[in-house]
Amino acid sequence: MAALKVSVVSADHEVWSGEASQIIARTTEGEIGILPGHEPLLAILGAGEVRVTVAGGGNVTANAEDGFLSVEHDTVTIVARNAALV
Repeated sequence: MAALKVSVVSADHEVWSGEASQIIARTTEGEIGILPGHEPLLAILGAGEVRVTVAGGGNVTANAEDGFLSVEHDTVTIVARNAALV
């Protein structure tokens, strides 16, 4: 199965990066799930959790606010003014 290349970035540092099988994030329009093969997307983040299901098992959760989420070619970039692992 294909994997997503994920990077969660705060204003001043990278919070987490790695491969994932799924991401769930809160946008201003509601929660969105991202799987490998997702269409290109640019969304504004809402304040809340970004939940990453790590490829091979396990989960990573970060709180993020004031930023955006970008998806292109199985690469997901989450940029937030404030982001921290939970």
